[in-house]
Amino acid sequence: MTETSPSRDIESFGYRQELRRSLTFSDLLVYGLVFMVPIAPFGIFGGVFQGSGGMVALAYVLGMVAMMFTALSYAQMSRAFPMAGSVYTYAGRGIGAPVGFLSGWMILLDYVLVPGLLYLIAGVAMNSLVPSIPVWLWLVGFVLLNTAVNYLGIETTARVNKAVLVGELLVLAVFVTAGVVALAAGKGRGFDLTPLYDPHTFSWSLAFGAVSIAVLSFLGFDGISTLAEENRDSAKAIGRSMVAALLLAGTLFIAQTWVASLLVTDPQALIRDGDPNGTAFYDAARTAAGGWLATLTAVTTAVAWGFANSLVAQAATSRLLFAMARDRQLPAFLAKVHPTRRVPVNATLLTAGVSLVLGLYTASRDDGITLLSTLVNFGALTTFLVLHVAVVVHYLVRNRSRDYWRHLIAPAIGFVILAYVIVNADIAAQRLGFVWLLIGAIVLAGLMATGRRPRLSVTETTQSTGDPE
Repeated sequence: MTETSPSRDIESFGYRQELRRSLTFSDLLVYGLVFMVPIAPFGIFGGVFQGSGGMVALAYVLGMVAMMFTALSYAQMSRAFPMAGSVYTYAGRGIGAPVGFLSGWMILLDYVLVPGLLYLIAGVAMNSLVPSIPVWLWLVGFVLLNTAVNYLGIETTARVNKAVLVGELLVLAVFVTAGVVALAAGKGRGFDLTPLYDPHTFSWSLAFGAVSIAVLSFLGFDGISTLAEENRDSAKAIGRSMVAALLLAGTLFIAQTWVASLLVTDPQALIRDGDPNGTAFYDAARTAAGGWLATLTAVTTAVAWGFANSLVAQAATSRLLFAMARDRQLPAFLAKVHPTRRVPVNATLLTAGVSLVLGLYTASRDDGITLLSTLVNFGALTTFLVLHVAVVVHYLVRNRSRDYWRHLIAPAIGFVILAYVIVNADIAAQRLGFVWLLIGAIVLAGLMATGRRPRLSVTETTQSTGDPE
């Protein structure tokens, strides 16, 4: 079936085209890469190393496979419903509006909390380099800068994304090159396969438990779906850019963690004692080329997490709030779009405010980063489970699709992998996540009891504008 234009797609679902359509496939790809951060393992390498028994590369291989099945489900649903809102939209229209509300509520754990987490990590990193400037001041500076860029419009965000991505990739290339040269010269432990498989520590539960940490590096590819109403190409571009971003980022994650793992001078100590200061990757860089490379990787991490990644995270969060408010499932003022900038201005400002408050609060806690990261991961993974179910319900059950691979087998495999990751995740994250889900269920019950049952602009059975191929 020939696809209609994106603007006609959105209007066929009962919405007006309010956001500016200016993003190309390359813009979406860059957005996803920046959101995931090509150097994301720099900041959490020590935790993944300990959690995986040293098999960091294996954790990232498994994580990429799990997220690839999720990306395939995103691709299918983004073609059926080319609108902002991510899993909230796909679950609401693919299964039912109440399910969409709960999915949107759970993904808020990811989208609303992740900017605060990123600002906090960046503030801590910069404070370690410039102790005279407190963490909270770095945090405030990052929030103000990113809010200003996002307020200027999505085109400004896209241009900044490309510049920052180039810088990250250059630093990554320097590290990998220096690391390989160092290993060839006899530094570290030399070349071996232990980062991928160590028979002395391997177990499936250990590996998938580490995936529940490593998956933080992959979160962000799904943020591409929130820009569906600013994509100027066909609806297929959303899914294609997700898959491409995952493949590229996953390859980079595996390569850099393999090299870094071999540069860890005392792996048993890192497994036993962990990485409380978050410096394991920078210590590996120091082993490779000295203090200058350790400083370079630390500064790049701070800028990437506190500016580039949090910039796109703030943009994605504001689009989710916009989509839910437009459907009257959040306060209506969040659906306001700036008349000339064409951005969801109130949602952007609210996201900045929440990020600032969360960042300042968690900065005062010793477990602030751990607390936020576990909640972010749990919120994302649980909503990905619902996404897989939505593909099956919408295509196979409702539309009688015979594409069993894309609409049954692939979603089922993705569901099973993610379910196993969640079962092996941190118990505290499970408890806090289910408490959040319970609060969402209570809110939903209150809405329905007062006659405000979640509804979408048109019925949930609206047909896809694209073919199911």
